[in-house]
Amino acid sequence: MVFPRPEWEKFRERLAQLPMSAQWWKRIFLGNAMDVDMDGTGRVLISPELRAAAGLTKEAVLLGMGNHFELWDKATYDEQEAQAMQGEMPDAFKDFSF
Repeated sequence: MVFPRPEWEKFRERLAQLPMSAQWWKRIFLGNAMDVDMDGTGRVLISPELRAAAGLTKEAVLLGMGNHFELWDKATYDEQEAQAMQGEMPDAFKDFSF
């Protein structure tokens, strides 16, 4: 996940309020968080450690998800999307108007 700074602050606060039973997940999210920079052409520079952890290879997909972004390896995203499209639409969308 990629957060703009204000959204990260909100997410971090929500994580901090989780009970001790979620301590390892807090460590995973908070302990692996890193600031990233943009280069002169507007590309986001992701560290090799984060690329490896996310399984990013040559091509990536950046999805706007409202208050944050998701960064996916393209092949992995394409596979997950195809699986989702093969299934039924979730019940949450039954009363959703497009």
